[in-house]
Amino acid sequence: MSLPATPTLMQNYPNPFNSITTIRYSVPQAGNASLKLFNVLGQEVQTFIDADHLPGMHEITVGNEKLASGVYLYRLKAGEFTETKKLLIVR
Repeated sequence: MSLPATPTLMQNYPNPFNSITTIRYSVPQAGNASLKLFNVLGQEVQTFIDADHLPGMHEITVGNEKLASGVYLYRLKAGEFTETKKLLIVR
């Protein structure tokens, strides 16, 4: 599988979710990448990852044990690239 020319953020699955969800993303070159969670007011709720990455596909599993039901946004930043997607927590 070849890497995309730009970073890619995939939709989390399952979505909506109750206890855990998986987020996949890829980065085409080594460098810092951050993946953060925000509420609908734009306030940062949690930082999942903020570290140097090797090129390739990456995956994290996220639990919602501290979060209330509702809509959240997660954002990948890698170099000049930024992409945001929506996730839904239901209890």
